[in-house]
Amino acid sequence: MTDFVARRRTMVDTQVRPSDVTKFPIIDAMLTVPRESFVPDAQREAAYAEGLIDFGNGRYMLEPRTLAKMLDALNISNDEMVLDIAPAMGYSIAVAARMAQLVVGVESDETLAAEAQTLLSEADTDNAIIHVGALEQGAVEHGPYDVIMIQGGVEQVPDELLDQLKDHGRIACLFVEKGLGTVRIGHKTGGRVSWRDAFNASAPVLEHFSAECAFSL
Repeated sequence: MTDFVARRRTMVDTQVRPSDVTKFPIIDAMLTVPRESFVPDAQREAAYAEGLIDFGNGRYMLEPRTLAKMLDALNISNDEMVLDIAPAMGYSIAVAARMAQLVVGVESDETLAAEAQTLLSEADTDNAIIHVGALEQGAVEHGPYDVIMIQGGVEQVPDELLDQLKDHGRIACLFVEKGLGTVRIGHKTGGRVSWRDAFNASAPVLEHFSAECAFSL
């Protein structure tokens, strides 16, 4: 029988800590949340490997290193509301919920959303909401948010999402340009978001977050 507790510790010791992520809330969350529970049964053995996990239909679980470094840069506190876009089966929500006051996950895939809600309940994550709807529209009825994070690549971020970020809030996005990915952290001040490069990572671009979608609008 696979010892997933040991695998979680190995993941943290070989992928998270060496990436200069040392904040206790992040380490504790990634040691505690059962990552293997938030992937399809056929991929449980691969849950702690480096690399993306493909859920199909354009959904992926980001690498542990990528999620950990995003959370490190966002520095979520326990009085903040977080909007999590494209969380698939809910792992990123479960991790962020151990740091935040409330996490709202937006998932357009109804099957994934239902699975996420069930898994979060089983994990006793009672400070999370799953909103079924278009990813690019966010969840304005629960906002505005202190923090926004997107679980996939983007070429552009819709203004509708940026409008849901509070002034002095933060947003983490993995921008993909010419096949190369860079996570950037945006800080909103005076209604405008300024971006800075944080670290390199990779993920496919989510539907409706491509430059072509922006042009078609």
